[in-house]
Amino acid sequence: MRYIPHTQQDVAAMLSAIGKPDVASLFSHIPETLRTKRPLDIAALDEAALLRHVSEIAGHSRPAMESLSFLGAGLTPHHIATAVDAQLARAEWYTSYTPYQPEISQGTLQAIFEFQTIVAELFGLDVANASMYDGASAAAEAVLMARRVTGKHRALLTPGLHPQYVETIETYLSGQRDHAAEEKKIEASGRVSLEQVKKDLDAHDDVACVVVQTPNYVGVVEDLAPIAKLAHQHGALLVAVTTEPLAFGVIVPPGSVGADICVGEGIGLATPPSLGGPGVGLFAAKQDLVRQMPGRLVGETVDKHGRRGYVLTLATREQHIRRDKATSNICTNQGLIALAFTIHMCLLGKRGLQELARINLAKSEYAKAQLERLRGFSLAYSGPTFNEFALRIRGGKPALVVEKLAARGIFVGVADGENLLIAVTERHTKADIDRLLEELDGACP
Repeated sequence: MRYIPHTQQDVAAMLSAIGKPDVASLFSHIPETLRTKRPLDIAALDEAALLRHVSEIAGHSRPAMESLSFLGAGLTPHHIATAVDAQLARAEWYTSYTPYQPEISQGTLQAIFEFQTIVAELFGLDVANASMYDGASAAAEAVLMARRVTGKHRALLTPGLHPQYVETIETYLSGQRDHAAEEKKIEASGRVSLEQVKKDLDAHDDVACVVVQTPNYVGVVEDLAPIAKLAHQHGALLVAVTTEPLAFGVIVPPGSVGADICVGEGIGLATPPSLGGPGVGLFAAKQDLVRQMPGRLVGETVDKHGRRGYVLTLATREQHIRRDKATSNICTNQGLIALAFTIHMCLLGKRGLQELARINLAKSEYAKAQLERLRGFSLAYSGPTFNEFALRIRGGKPALVVEKLAARGIFVGVADGENLLIAVTERHTKADIDRLLEELDGACP
């Protein structure tokens, strides 16, 4: 027997409030062919029968490891050592409750503290929080933070910013004073146009922040120092975004060249991407901005016996402090993903991170050089890239090429207008890259 808590009067009142005639109208945006109009015919199965049934269904799918994938575009997977899963299973890192009670949460608190330390060092900034839901929400929260810090309202979004991050920021800003202003012009190098940024900063005296992604959506590494200088001259903050934190193993971290807030997505270094998430949003800032940082912060202290311990030092949600002082309704992301990121980074170490970054750079440079030798293929932008790049292909129809090769179990990249975004990492062998060349050449007219 189904439990339905709402009476017919409740339903009628809610429908009236939202201006809908009946419940069916709530689903009018879903095509008729996709709507089920009969009770679901689900038979009860015992455990053994259910496992057989699920296995049969799974048998119709192609395992991901059997496919050759060069997908990136904001979610570039890396090899995650088996040791990460082994460490994740250790009970020391878990608690039956949240970190609010330090006496029973030392493992969780220490893991978060180590995570914060790693993120701060990775970005070259003073302090990092306990993580966010994902990179997109971290970017949006950074914009809101910049508005609080500067007292200004406008966010200048540069064209290399991931389009889904742009949508998330605009959603967060909808209903608030002044909408985000997105830059449209990108130089032939694939980098932000300094001239255009200066022009927009001169045109608006209410810019709270300039948001720049590096490596950006088309894989090009931005020169942040002159952008930071321009932003600061106009009383704005520089928010640096990354979807590939591994890049900072070989390029200067944003905090070292003037970024005030750095955010990013770390799932590629934590777990394999699965069903779109969950992610792990990275968030770091300068020390003097910490009181406006969203989320929460774990600190190190000592108890009355002088023993080291960890506590929740800063919590900025309305459940912790007065609502008018709250900076966010976010506490942290799924802590397991942040823990996986922390373990992987610790296993790599500083030198391991640098070496892994160099391997990614070398393999992608090899792929770029070989692809440019193919007739009718060229790089879309001249700027330096890390492990992803935009390619113009013969025939000029990347979406069709992506579809054609996907049917053969080869995910060649992401179609972006006239360009094909290709990501090459340590997971790809020379044979994989050579096969990419062969398949692309054969699939293009």
